[in-house]
Amino acid sequence: MPLTIYNSLSRKKEIFKPLNEGRVLMYVCGPTVYDYPHIGHAKSYISFDVIVRYFRYLNYTVRYVQNITDVGHLLDSGEDRILKGAKREKLEPMELVERYTWAYFDAMDALNVVRPDISPRATGHVPEQVAFVRELIRKGYAYEMNGSVYFDVTRWESYGKLSGRKVEDQQAGARVDVNEEKRNPADFALWKKAEPEHVMQWDSPWGRGYPGWHIECSAMSMKYLGTTFDIHGGGIENQFPHHECEIAQSEALTGKPFANYWMHNNMVLVNGVKMSKSLGNFTTISDALQKYSGEQIRFFILQTHYRSPVDFSDDAMDAASQGLDRLLSNYWNLKSLLQQAPEGEANPRTEELTSLFREKFEEQMNDDFNTPAAIAQVFEYFRRVNKFITSENAVSRSSIQSLIQPLDDYLDRVLGIVPYKKPQDISAGPFIDLLISVRNELRRKKEWQLSDFIRDKLIEQNIELEDGKEETKWRVRQK
Repeated sequence: MPLTIYNSLSRKKEIFKPLNEGRVLMYVCGPTVYDYPHIGHAKSYISFDVIVRYFRYLNYTVRYVQNITDVGHLLDSGEDRILKGAKREKLEPMELVERYTWAYFDAMDALNVVRPDISPRATGHVPEQVAFVRELIRKGYAYEMNGSVYFDVTRWESYGKLSGRKVEDQQAGARVDVNEEKRNPADFALWKKAEPEHVMQWDSPWGRGYPGWHIECSAMSMKYLGTTFDIHGGGIENQFPHHECEIAQSEALTGKPFANYWMHNNMVLVNGVKMSKSLGNFTTISDALQKYSGEQIRFFILQTHYRSPVDFSDDAMDAASQGLDRLLSNYWNLKSLLQQAPEGEANPRTEELTSLFREKFEEQMNDDFNTPAAIAQVFEYFRRVNKFITSENAVSRSSIQSLIQPLDDYLDRVLGIVPYKKPQDISAGPFIDLLISVRNELRRKKEWQLSDFIRDKLIEQNIELEDGKEETKWRVRQK
């Protein structure tokens, strides 16, 4: 099955065809660094991280650009998010930016998100943005008014093709700023005049000012990826107006398609409501990491398709953590079995098992990166492998190694959910079995206090027990 991607621009799945054979040029809107990143950011950047990882697994050379917005991202009130954050914390704007840029990267590292190849900052690309705006004015798509520059949406007939919104449907007020300088209510700022007290401002042909949010991403993506590139991604909340405006100004400038595929991840919800700082219902990634590992948070995100919303709660996280525990217990037990297995040739059935697994896993990932369905194939693979191992008198080391290889590819390289270190030495299994035998004897004698003591001590060592009718099973619980 060829790799297909849901293209928000065409509103359908399309077979992926890169501009250049074997290469992927990809841009994803990065964070506005005015506060700590939250779980909503985790969904976006984990989703695109897996997409990048999977392209690389398929042997594409990927140039992944993700910007840092450190100026120009305006609130509905017209206030710059960076300046608002700087006032809140009584810091210089660039001091605030440094603090939260590193907080963002620290959070992404903890979530095992691979760093972008290029992380350009908006403030480092003001000359490119000024040149961009100047050319739009020259071509008649933009106009200057009292030191600010606006894009005239009526001059661009395709405005609204991504979001489906029509210019005539947008009225002043509501989500469209009432601004007497604009020719049309839907016109958007390319360059904003800075008042004397505005801390962040630069020289331009129209006086001292600062760039608009939309022009930043267009200028930076085109600088590093070219006038047309393969994939532009971001959160669904950015589809309008941000991405719509990017398309208009970029294609007006070049006369070429801006990005061939537009990908949008859906939101994280809390009790059915979007998680956001403005609503105060957010959980920062650093706070979540106090209770859960980075792998558990990744697994929670990847159990839902990137285009679907997911409701965040302790119950949902606990359920996801238990699922990951089961998956990784099987993985580590298979790794441990490798050390104990005898030498010998690989069983011919291992090729059948691994080939079927690779076919099924990649079939799901090729279907618009369907991670929940791909994860379901991992569980099915473990079911088949465990049945195969128990049905054989002895499974050779080469057979076990063959069975592990696709798991290393998919759990580690693609999904990124394998911890860097084995959480517990599974070779301690015989001693755990001995403790379980002692506990079972205590339970038979109704020595509940002592049996519970053994259970609790094992839990402290991340060993979880599951009492069945005939036997007690144990598994390693991930932190």
